[in-house]
Amino acid sequence: MKKLLAICSAVLLFGVCNQAQAQKRAYVDVPGLDPAVKPGDNFFRYVNGKWYDTVKIANDQAGVGSYSFLNIPQKRLLQNILDSVSKAKNTPGSIEQKVGDFYASGMDMATINHRGYAPVKPILARIDAINSVPALLKFLADEMKTGNRSVISFGISPDNKNSSINIAHVYQGGIGLPEKTYYFKTDSATLHVQRAYQAYLTKLFKLTGSNAAVAKAKAATVYGIEKQLAAGSKTNIELRDINANFNKMAVAQISKKQANIGWVSFLKNIGAATDSIDMAQPAYYDKLNTMLKTVSISNWKAYLKAATLQNYADRLSQPFVDASFAFNKELSGEDKQKTRMQQMVASVDNNLGMALGQLYVKRYFNEAAKQRVLALVNNLQKSFENRINQLDWMSDSTKQKAKEKLYTITKKIGYPDKWRDYNKVTINRNQYFENLLSLNRNDYQHELDKLKKSVDKTEWMTTPSTVTAYYNPPVNEIVFPAGILQYPYFDFEADDAINYGGIGMVIGHEMTHAFDDQGAQFDKDGNVKNWWTKEDLSKFKDKTSQLAALYSTFTVLDTVHVKGLLTLGENTADNGGVAIAYDAFKMTEQGKGNEKIDGFTPDQRFFLSIARIWRVKTRDAFLRTCVNTNPHSPAMWRVNGPLMNFAPFYKAFNLQPGEKNYKTEAQRVRIW
Repeated sequence: MKKLLAICSAVLLFGVCNQAQAQKRAYVDVPGLDPAVKPGDNFFRYVNGKWYDTVKIANDQAGVGSYSFLNIPQKRLLQNILDSVSKAKNTPGSIEQKVGDFYASGMDMATINHRGYAPVKPILARIDAINSVPALLKFLADEMKTGNRSVISFGISPDNKNSSINIAHVYQGGIGLPEKTYYFKTDSATLHVQRAYQAYLTKLFKLTGSNAAVAKAKAATVYGIEKQLAAGSKTNIELRDINANFNKMAVAQISKKQANIGWVSFLKNIGAATDSIDMAQPAYYDKLNTMLKTVSISNWKAYLKAATLQNYADRLSQPFVDASFAFNKELSGEDKQKTRMQQMVASVDNNLGMALGQLYVKRYFNEAAKQRVLALVNNLQKSFENRINQLDWMSDSTKQKAKEKLYTITKKIGYPDKWRDYNKVTINRNQYFENLLSLNRNDYQHELDKLKKSVDKTEWMTTPSTVTAYYNPPVNEIVFPAGILQYPYFDFEADDAINYGGIGMVIGHEMTHAFDDQGAQFDKDGNVKNWWTKEDLSKFKDKTSQLAALYSTFTVLDTVHVKGLLTLGENTADNGGVAIAYDAFKMTEQGKGNEKIDGFTPDQRFFLSIARIWRVKTRDAFLRTCVNTNPHSPAMWRVNGPLMNFAPFYKAFNLQPGEKNYKTEAQRVRIW
């Protein structure tokens, strides 16, 4: 039975399991429940406890369960496609040929291992030839076009003040550890990561010919440069400040201020014809400008070699792949490398994702699901409107603008109406590294072509097969790929309680992002523009501060707590998503009734479904990394956090004072 349920889980989009099995799965996952835990003490454990205590995380994974880890069975579906198209005789130039041959080129480890690091030797030789700061910057510009980026991070996206037009942006970068604070914290866990990273740098230099002493010295030099760059960088929490991280400037102005970078020449060399640019983090580029003179060219060359080898390590021979894994497992906790097939499925999805997505949708997507989910989205919009109307802290004028924004949201479900064009990409079945460079060049040109052009509101930022969803503020859109339209989020055979608690909560979550502490700064057209009264904005900030303070009390590991300010946007969306989905569910016939299924009322099944969609177990190392870097709270608190603030949950499970997650009405935080 367990094997059958696992198979159902992997193919739930397509109705392969019979209806009786689907209904038993969809209504209540009874085997996962732990009745020894009180719902009011820990609802996540009540719903998922038995599963959590018995499930095993595969050696080559950082976790198991729903959400991002549901991409594991998704990758098996993609594997089926890749096995098929890589063995078929495909029409030259077709997406089947490009996808199949790219996959085959990466599976050819005999050739890849034979080449060693030969593919990057020309790049390393160009680094050796650098003899001045202008030559260094010319190298950075040339390499940017093929995806080899380091100290300058460049991109094209909408103008925050005029969201209909795409402009050039530059962001901080240049570091190899996950976030700025990793270079400065001195706790044992962080020190362990620092040592592992320096060992990785040392290994890369040894693999490219340096002896042990020289390799260690070069690694120390590189780490020192990165630490200086980190000192001029912002933390992830500071990066959440929308206005502070948008600084549109004239190129002539920044060229004078940061003369060592030579912005006029650099932008010309990367093909970006523009007289203005958004410098998201000016302090970082001030630091870089200084370092271009204070750091010797020889040290910069060591840095650029390390950055290049890190960028391409997973694309080179097995010793480089092993070195990359040895470091990254310190962040993920994985014990074992993924198989080459698993690595290549991810590589195809990352590099030819929209081509592979076409094949995925054609083979696996249930088109009827698209209309059913659209109906849910429309119902949740009505629910959200009702909640806005009932807010006691917001004035009528701000409510009207909030509703205008709500109904201006674009809804994208399943897959794009217009697919990405890969006609200019050349894929050779025997040259994996060169294929990657071709794809990187195509990606770069695809982005560059947007500069100073109107924003294409049909474009997707994720592949259709990915288990995710997102809200995009500058475009004011919500996106639900085909990948997430499956159990436990959505089941075509399931009752409303399960689907509204599942995909309904996710829909409500993404809608609420339009009104979280960041999204609320964008108007209905996607411009950063204040549409609030002064009094309403003050009340809103007070409520978000309360939410950040609440989540900061949640313990994750030992003395490690959720970072309430880092996760504020996602926590706001989780709390709003539960409330909006519940109200929409109560509009349905089932939501108005009280029929029990498997002993649970409709309201109880709704909340059970919410806890089920975040059924996730991760390794401690991965969890620690997420707390430091991820804007989402850990899975347990994506369940317990919103529900302790939601009165209907208290009623559904008869929560009583004294239970661990019980909050008085005065203690509960309600924003939307």
